Amino acid sequence: MEFPLTIPIGGMQLPLHAVLEAAAFFTGFRYYLHLRRKQGDAFSSESRMFIIIGAIFGALLGSRIVGALEQPVLWWQSANPLLYLYANKTVLGGFLGGIAGVELAKKRMGERRASGDLFVFPMILALCIGRLGCFSMGVYEETYGLPTQLPTGMNLGDGQLRHPVALYEILFLLLLWVLLRNVQQTVLLANGALFKLFMIAYLVFRFQLDFIKPHYNYPIGLSAIQICSLLGLLYYTPFIVQPKKLLQPRYART
Repeated sequence: MEFPLTIPIGGMQLPLHAVLEAAAFFTGFRYYLHLRRKQGDAFSSESRMFIIIGAIFGALLGSRIVGALEQPVLWWQSANPLLYLYANKTVLGGFLGGIAGVELAKKRMGERRASGDLFVFPMILALCIGRLGCFSMGVYEETYGLPTQLPTGMNLGDGQLRHPVALYEILFLLLLWVLLRNVQQTVLLANGALFKLFMIAYLVFRFQLDFIKPHYNYPIGLSAIQICSLLGLLYYTPFIVQPKKLLQPRYART
């Protein structure tokens, strides 16, 4: 297997990553529309549109800022810091920025109800497809792991056996999908609890994953991703400390 993987089209070699990235957004959104039709939605189409717009703009900004902060020295030394900011992005920053964008949009609408549950499984699906694209880049995109002697090690294009962290993430997400679906079917969750459970699990996973990825360490010994993961977990602390808050009130009292 030679990285980066490409698809031959009309004499050209189209990066597989670009194809899968577009497929991730398209498939995830189509699955969201399917679930909205199937399960219904407590929000009107207009309100949901504003929520999605808030999520998109928040995710775009958050993904770029955290992506640039992953290598602050390179950002500082860049000849064009704005271009460097635009060219770097990370999923975790997108999630956290998206949450901030949604909360701002709901505050402007005067809406206090949780709105994330409907996005959980579409996001997992889109992320799995997107991570396949990341894997297809090998060491030519900063989504590879440190060298390892474990049986899972793979040559990602530089002759070394490395942790295929993109594949690890896909496996984690598939297991999380099964777990969340089981919880959803067996426990009476409060509105918004499914999204909170997803975020808490993903934040814990990403914090751990960065220990086997090359990254810039801040003075506290953690990467930008790990710091953001901890800040995200701090945001969800009330639900981690008191998990009964994730249950429907009547069920939580029994």
